[in-house]
Amino acid sequence: GLKTLLLNVSRAAARDVFIKFSPTEGPSMLNTTGKGKAGKIRLPKEIFRSLSSQIVPVVVTVLNIQQLDMFKEATQTGQVLDNTVVGITVGNTSISGLQDPVQLTFTHRQLPHSVTPQCVFWDPSKGQAGGWRSNGCTTQPGDKETVCSCDHLTLFTLLLNPALDSSSAQSLVAVATAGCGVAMAFSIFTIVFCIFIRCRFRFEETLRINLGLHMNLVASLFLLNLAFLLNSKLSGRTQPGTCKVLGGLTHYSLLCCFTWTALEGCQLYLLFVKVLGIYIHHYLAKMCLLGWGFPILVVGVAGVIGSYGEYSIQTTDHQVIAHLCWITSKHLLVHYITNCGYFSLIFLFNMAIFGVVTHKSCSLRGTGAVQGDRKPWKVTLVAAGLFCLLGATWALAFLTYGISSVPVIYLFTILNSLQGIFIFIWLVVLYYPKTKETTGSLSYIIRHDKNTTVSQ
Repeated sequence: GLKTLLLNVSRAAARDVFIKFSPTEGPSMLNTTGKGKAGKIRLPKEIFRSLSSQIVPVVVTVLNIQQLDMFKEATQTGQVLDNTVVGITVGNTSISGLQDPVQLTFTHRQLPHSVTPQCVFWDPSKGQAGGWRSNGCTTQPGDKETVCSCDHLTLFTLLLNPALDSSSAQSLVAVATAGCGVAMAFSIFTIVFCIFIRCRFRFEETLRINLGLHMNLVASLFLLNLAFLLNSKLSGRTQPGTCKVLGGLTHYSLLCCFTWTALEGCQLYLLFVKVLGIYIHHYLAKMCLLGWGFPILVVGVAGVIGSYGEYSIQTTDHQVIAHLCWITSKHLLVHYITNCGYFSLIFLFNMAIFGVVTHKSCSLRGTGAVQGDRKPWKVTLVAAGLFCLLGATWALAFLTYGISSVPVIYLFTILNSLQGIFIFIWLVVLYYPKTKETTGSLSYIIRHDKNTTVSQ
C-alpha cells in the first residue's frame, strides 16, 4: 500500500515541521498533545530557508512493501521493520548535506539481542537494481524506538540485521570445531607436561600446588571443548532428555572453567600479596572440591527448574541458523546470572590481581631481583599467558552484540578455541628451566619476595 501527505510550507514562515506516520494510517501532521505509537518525522527549518520558492510542497510517502517486489537486495540478510519505507521530498530539488539533520523516529517492540537496527536509505545507483546504504545516517537505538538522523532527503527505513547469517554461523562452527579438536590434544600434552614437572620438582610445595591448579584448569578446558564438540554434532538430532543432559554438561563445563580461572587468581593473590604465613591443610584438595563441586550445585538448581533444552539461533525472519543444547529461551535469566554475572565478577577480580602481579614483578625487576635469561620477548610471553590464564579472552563475549561485532565473534571463537595451546606454550616457557636455573618460574620470584620481606 501507499499513503501520501502533501503540505505546502512557506519559506517566509520557515520552522521545524513535525509529521507522524504509521504503516496502517499513513502520514499526517503531528499533534503535539496526542500520544500514540506512530513514528515521527522532524524536518528542520534549514531545509526551507535554503529554497528559492516562497511556497514549496512537502511530500511524505509511506510504502508497505510486503506485497511489492521492490527495495530488495540480492544479498540482503536484514528485514525491513514492519515492511515500511518512508519517502520524503521537499520541492523539486535534491536536498543533501544538511547541518541540522532530518530525524525519523521508528517505533517498535523491544528487539531481541539477535538483531541490530540500522538506519538506511535506498540508493538506486547501487549495484544493478539499487540497494540500501547508510552513508550520512546515524542510528540511535532504544528499547521501544530508534531515531535515525540523516543529512539528506530520500526513501528511508529501519533495517533489522541479524547478528549472524547462516553462512557466518556455519563458518564459525567449522573454525570452532577445528580449534577445539586441536585444543583438546594440547590439553592432554599440558597435563602430561605438568605431571612431568611435578615429579621433577617434587619437593617444591609451591610449584606443585601451582601446577596442580594449572592441570585442573586445563582439564576443565578439555571438558568444555569435548562438550562443545558433542553439542555441535548431536544437537538437533537428539531426544529432549538427551539434549537437557548435554545442555547441562556444557553449562557445567563452562562454569568449571570460570571457577578455575577464579581460583588461579586467588592463588596469585595469596602468593604475591599475602606472602607470609600461608599454610592451608589439604589446600589443593579443597580447591578441587570448590572448583568441581560449586558448578554442580549451580547446574543442579538450574536443572530442577527446567532450564536446559534446545536453543535455536534465528534471524529476524525466523530462519534457524543453528541448534544448541543449552539454556532455553524461557530461562535466559539463568544465563545472565550464572554466566554473564558470574564471569563479570571473576573478570574484575582477576584483572585487579593481574595488575597487582604485573606491578610487583616490574618492581622486582627494577631492584635487580629477577635476572638471568629474562629476555623481553619471554617476559611479554609470560605476561600474555598469565592474561590468558586468568580468562581475559572470555571478556570478548561482551562485545559480540550486533552486526558490527561479527569480526569480534570470529576473534572470540578463535582465541578461546586455541586457549589450550596458549596455556601449553606459557607453561613450557615458565616452568621448564635448565637443570640448576629456576629464575624463569614464578616460584623463584615468590621466594625472593619472601626473603626480601623477612629481611625488612
